[in-house]
Amino acid sequence: MNERRLATDSMGAIEVDTDALWGAQTQRALAHFAIGGERMPAELLHALVRLKGVAATVNGRLGRLDAALAQAIDDAANAVLAGQLDAQFPLSLWQSGSGTQSHMNVNEVLATLAGQDLTARQAPRPVHPNDDVNLGQSSNDMVPGAMHVAALLAVRERLQPALAALIATLGELALRHAHDVKLGRTHLQDAVPMTVGAEIGAWRSQLLLARAATDATLPALQALAVGATAVGTGLNTHPDFGAAVCRELSLRTGIAFIQAPDLYAALAGHEALVALHGALKVLAVALMKIANDVRLLASGPRGGLAEMLLPANEPGSSIMPGKVNPTQCEALAMVACQVIGNDVAVTCGAAGGHLQLNTYKPLIAANVLRSVRLLADAMQSFETHTVLGMVPDTRRMAEQLAGSLMLVTALTPHIGYDRAAQIAHRAHQEKSSLREAALALGVQAGDFDRWADPHFMLGAASQS
Repeated sequence: MNERRLATDSMGAIEVDTDALWGAQTQRALAHFAIGGERMPAELLHALVRLKGVAATVNGRLGRLDAALAQAIDDAANAVLAGQLDAQFPLSLWQSGSGTQSHMNVNEVLATLAGQDLTARQAPRPVHPNDDVNLGQSSNDMVPGAMHVAALLAVRERLQPALAALIATLGELALRHAHDVKLGRTHLQDAVPMTVGAEIGAWRSQLLLARAATDATLPALQALAVGATAVGTGLNTHPDFGAAVCRELSLRTGIAFIQAPDLYAALAGHEALVALHGALKVLAVALMKIANDVRLLASGPRGGLAEMLLPANEPGSSIMPGKVNPTQCEALAMVACQVIGNDVAVTCGAAGGHLQLNTYKPLIAANVLRSVRLLADAMQSFETHTVLGMVPDTRRMAEQLAGSLMLVTALTPHIGYDRAAQIAHRAHQEKSSLREAALALGVQAGDFDRWADPHFMLGAASQS
């Protein structure tokens, strides 16, 4: 059994494991919020810790903390950001809607670490989680500030690189196969010819639109609620605190943060995160379309379209020997479904706030960060294990193109829609080739061969 110590807060004393860096409020929260197995996201906690280190530095410059204490708190924050102390943040995601319990968990851990640092430097003094680490701050402004910081860093460090890599790879494939002609399909029925490059290029364009939608939401996330304190008035903080924190944070992250122009709105609403997640949903929709297209094009190998050959990454069946499945497509499609579901949760949470505070902050933050993480990982996996290795089966595409009835579309300008339809119906009913049916109905062989050449049916866009 672990040894115990007594920790105190405004409600009295409570026992805490001696090896825990947290204090009484965290210990109470462990007992009161034993809900589910999901912890508060590490990205959000790290963003909150980052803000705390900056806040201590700013309070030191403003003369509200002595220099040694401010430095000790900032050093403690950097120690946590090194990633070796994540076990000290054990609280469930499902807690107060303001995130107060995890906020105090951060305050208590940083207070303990700062106190240990000061003692090691022969300058011992108690470090108070509220009076020192939380000086001039509130859960109501620091948690939403951390939500924005965490989301921006996650998008910049994880989502954008993965999306850029997938877009680039699709672009290379589109160019490589710009002249490979295949059968187009609408309504899952044969349509007129197109190129493999055009098909892949359309996927790339969908992702470019999704990237633009995501990028357009990021400036609003650079506005932070810091300095608003409890309801937006800035009570108990220095008037320059919020703006100074944003300036210092900008220097440390390379992102141009500013204090939110309306601090009341910054506490009460989370429209910036709703907009970001809406753009993530756009990306999820595009990715699901691409995943399902690739899966359909690869269907077979004997009984399906079988136009796209995918890498054989692992056995596909526990009962059917030799079967290989489009598993990366399926994983990506499932991720897209989950992100779309997360969007519903974010929307409901953001809409559910009351008066001066939205109290769904952990829910909103967790789902935004989860979606970023899932999309980034799934795109990287899909690109690495499928897109980089997939190859069009040009022989199969040529066979399907040669047997297509929709080449008759090219005859329409010369013989009219009705007569062209008659040719197509005859070929289908008699199971003959389109050429045979056309010749039987009076089209000259030379004319048919010239008019129905698939390479001349690609349109101006494909001829360039």
